[in-house]
Amino acid sequence: MDFGWREACGIFGVYGPGEDVSRLTFFALFALQHRGQESAGIATSDGRDIQVYSDMGLVSQVFDEDVLGRLKGHIAIGHTRYSTTGSNRPANAQPVLVNGSNRPMALAHNGNIVNAGYLRQELEDSGYKFVSSTDSEVIALMILASPGKDLVAKIRHTMGRLQGAYSLAIMTKDSLIAVRDPFGVRPLCMGKLGDSWAVASETCALDHIGADFVREIEPNEILVVNQSGIDSFKEPSGRKALCIFEYIYFARPDSIIDGRLLYPAREAMGEALCKEHAVDADLVMGVPDSAIAASMGYARCSGLPLREGLMKNRYVGRTFIEPDQRIRELGVKLKFNPMPGVLSDKRIVVVDDSIVRGTTTPRVINMLRKAGAKEIHMRICAPPIRHPCFFGVDMATRWELIAAQKTIPEIKEFIGADSLGYLSLDGLVKSVGLPREKFCLACFTGDYPIPVQLEMDKLALETVRPDSAGVSC
Repeated sequence: MDFGWREACGIFGVYGPGEDVSRLTFFALFALQHRGQESAGIATSDGRDIQVYSDMGLVSQVFDEDVLGRLKGHIAIGHTRYSTTGSNRPANAQPVLVNGSNRPMALAHNGNIVNAGYLRQELEDSGYKFVSSTDSEVIALMILASPGKDLVAKIRHTMGRLQGAYSLAIMTKDSLIAVRDPFGVRPLCMGKLGDSWAVASETCALDHIGADFVREIEPNEILVVNQSGIDSFKEPSGRKALCIFEYIYFARPDSIIDGRLLYPAREAMGEALCKEHAVDADLVMGVPDSAIAASMGYARCSGLPLREGLMKNRYVGRTFIEPDQRIRELGVKLKFNPMPGVLSDKRIVVVDDSIVRGTTTPRVINMLRKAGAKEIHMRICAPPIRHPCFFGVDMATRWELIAAQKTIPEIKEFIGADSLGYLSLDGLVKSVGLPREKFCLACFTGDYPIPVQLEMDKLALETVRPDSAGVSC
């Protein structure tokens, strides 16, 4: 089944002498589970050694009391993964652990490095060996290989070589380090818990452990926390390119990004959709869960009642048991179940966050029709997606994007809707309430903040030269 977007990863780090840092990290990752469900991992340091534990599955499947009890120390970083570079296998789970001159370093990464293949080849030619096929290991080894009098200098040199998106949580034996790329594509923030410091992909992770949000890590910033205190190393950055889909879909609605709480931003998207694409109907419903806030905004603006027409099974994808053919053929019904008593003989406005490949939407519409809906008017909280993402989202190739191949009237016919309305780009930016120049809008416009290879493959690092010893594929 294809449910459209696959989220970016989630990262977390804490420097907390006297705190149970592995348990804090566990609960923070629990709050970031929506950003990646393939694998999870935690690394800790007690000042002498770094320990790492990671495995395939959800946070609650990977960790138990016994595992957390063995992860001792006062520093920890954690990661939840959806693969954007490298396949879904244990060797690619994070945090990544590397060793250089008897100075081990663990790293957790959210993003995507578009020149990772070139940099990996350079490192292999210099004798470095890889055990994964991720760009995250490329970043970690690049830091070790870079010149510099200290780790901050090595990281800064590496940042000058990396092209793409990266928010990083790095841990040495004695320090926690947070890094955000010069464009600020993926979110990263910091918080305080008593005398401890934490960094996280989203503020909801700070809330989950009782930490107070302090500020966002700025683009092109390196933040270091250790026994000496907290230090920030900033350099000027040029164009900003925060992914606007953090506001539409990726981040939790209770998170704050760039000073904006996401829930009211999504409500505003629904209101803008109503103003741009009003229609005579009997009720409004949102496709759970990401479009619920927008559907509330649409209903309020239109004066139509808001109803729940689809019930979501939130545990789909949370098992490794493969469905048999009969269950597989149910397709999208594994995730959604319609309510005929609500839908029968009704003209319905269905609000959703996006249409990517166009494979799921027709199934949802067909399901609603079978439940008795008389008319179905699709309203989408984003403009048509015509270009792939190369900065930390596993979306689709351009040839798989339905809006790159069909006009809006053709998409309407393909999905089987009575009408189809996309939110305009201006309406989207206005709803978020931040300047347009802050965002990466490349999936709508094709204007990428940095040059990209238009046919990049997330599995490109799976294939290596036969003479590249030490690589596990």
